[in-house]
Amino acid sequence: MTPAARIQAVIEILGEVFATPRPADTVASAYLRARRFIGSHDRAAINNRLYRTMREYHRLGWWVKRGGLEVNERTLIMAGLILDNEHSADSLSGAFSGAQYAPAQLTKQEFAFARDLQGKKLVSPDMPLRERTECPEWAFESLQEVLGAHYESEMNAMLVPAPMDLRVNLIKATRDEVLAELKHDGIDAHAGKISPISIRVFGRPKITQHPLFENGVIEIQDEGSQLVAIAADAKPGEQVADFCAGAGGKTLAIGAAMNNKGRIVAMDVLGGRLTRAKERFRRAGLHNIETRELTSERDKFVKRHVGHFDLVLVDAPCSGTGTWRRDPDKRWRMLGPGISALVPLQHNILESAYRMVKPGGRLVYATCSLLPEENETQVEKFLQAHDDFYLKPASEIMDLGGDGRYMKVTPAQHDTDGFFAAVLMRKKGRLKPEPETPDDEDAA
Repeated sequence: MTPAARIQAVIEILGEVFATPRPADTVASAYLRARRFIGSHDRAAINNRLYRTMREYHRLGWWVKRGGLEVNERTLIMAGLILDNEHSADSLSGAFSGAQYAPAQLTKQEFAFARDLQGKKLVSPDMPLRERTECPEWAFESLQEVLGAHYESEMNAMLVPAPMDLRVNLIKATRDEVLAELKHDGIDAHAGKISPISIRVFGRPKITQHPLFENGVIEIQDEGSQLVAIAADAKPGEQVADFCAGAGGKTLAIGAAMNNKGRIVAMDVLGGRLTRAKERFRRAGLHNIETRELTSERDKFVKRHVGHFDLVLVDAPCSGTGTWRRDPDKRWRMLGPGISALVPLQHNILESAYRMVKPGGRLVYATCSLLPEENETQVEKFLQAHDDFYLKPASEIMDLGGDGRYMKVTPAQHDTDGFFAAVLMRKKGRLKPEPETPDDEDAA
């Protein structure tokens, strides 16, 4: 491909990202799969420019608006190419020539805009804090409040691409054995700093094509996500419910911790994700997991299993503010319910799922969010409403600093995605009578 054709491809992919609710990586993969003629070097260049533009969205948009242009896929790419010093106004005009496979010719206004941008830096002294830190309006106030003096350092830590972390499946191998094999194969791999079963790899190797991945010895999982499963502290022989199992990442980690002994019920309202998760369970050699599609958080299965489980994990649907370095498009578009819908949904899920916890058992509430309204506030409201539960300090399970009440990791402090988890213990003794819930639904 010519450089101009690469630019046009990025414009087309970004336009599809704007136009569809699908995740950006899914959109980009589908676009490139449909064009098998695009070589590996061109694909890499296209993806690099695409993701760089998405990570710079608010800063580029500020310049575009200042130049009097509409913020869209074309103007954002133009601004990025100039501000990232990949083009001058003249060379950009040559690339945006209107020739076959090239972007449409620059208008006079666009050329003037490009010329005015020359010599300027992406971050201007005049740029407001919100745009400078790539924060959406709806999260700006809450993140400033919860992060305080660490706001800029945490937000800046999410402006760079996320590293690749692996989780070792201890049923099949030890971390030292996996590290030795990866290094033997020329992969730059190192033991993780926090999770005892994590490995960080550098250089973006094709891990999914490695025999260790194909045989279920390793899984790709952020180190912070691994800590949620560690906080759950599942034991062999326990009865476990993973209430929002999704694609099964944490289910896999819990199953391995249980050494295939006991029972895990992986549940979710999205049955398709559970179906795909079954292949991951099989590959990992886990046989103690069953799946159940729920009609809603009030599925009849919950009422039929009151006080049944030693552990109930609620990895709640959330805003994903902790994953912005991995999913930069989530900074400027909401791929699902907004925060005003997510907070009551999280509450409803907790108010249903807790019923399945047996006396002496534990309820683990987790999100990949940094927002207090999705984390501490939810837990505090739950504990106020249920005096038969109490908070078990996360510091009793792992030492991450802070006050130790919750499991909290952030990009700047721990070099992980942002995760939150609270371990809520149910007091021993007889269960309180459950209130009638006429809105409980029949199972699918």
